[in-house]
Amino acid sequence: MIRVLICDDQMVVRMGLRAILSTAPGIEVVGEAGDGAEALSLVAETNPDVVLMDLRMPNVNGIQATRTLRERHPEVGVLVLTTYDADEWVLNAVRAGASGYLLKDTPREGLVAAIEGTAAGETHVDPAVAGKLFRQVARSPAPTAQPLVAELSQREREVLRLLARGLNNADIARELFLSEGTVRNYVSAILSKLDVSDRTQAAVLALRHGLADEEPPP
Repeated sequence: MIRVLICDDQMVVRMGLRAILSTAPGIEVVGEAGDGAEALSLVAETNPDVVLMDLRMPNVNGIQATRTLRERHPEVGVLVLTTYDADEWVLNAVRAGASGYLLKDTPREGLVAAIEGTAAGETHVDPAVAGKLFRQVARSPAPTAQPLVAELSQREREVLRLLARGLNNADIARELFLSEGTVRNYVSAILSKLDVSDRTQAAVLALRHGLADEEPPP
């Protein structure tokens, strides 16, 4: 059972999301928060697997809450669900550690799939905002992580290339003819070498350095 905490400052939105998710087998809504501060408090109490996080909220907004939540509870996935698709909101959410970014007009099936994927460690970005994210990454100055990227083995670069293209561990395993356990080990090693906390940040670095476009070795 995937435990979900809903964080949105509008009660009607929280009620709607709870109603939608109540019909999804395998998902349980364990709490609701009206702002980021309340969400941070409830995470410790309810132990969710995924937090559905709005962005523009009073007191502590979604960006601030995501950053703090990922620092305190790195095992919890944060799936942003918002009406804002502006470039700065998208990139700041990813930089804060969000595992995915969806708009509130996402169909029920897409929302459920994104929650399930987030709980499994995957990254979900709404197609409507994916282009904005990639353009922002391309315009950003090259980070100091280039030496870290150079430390990756050839196999790790292959795993990172597929990760940056949005493949989950099972898909990567099939693509590279590896077991899922082996892929998980590679992903853990990649995160450690790149000094990042999650797959989203690793994907951003891969995109920034052009690794997602690398051709696999013959």
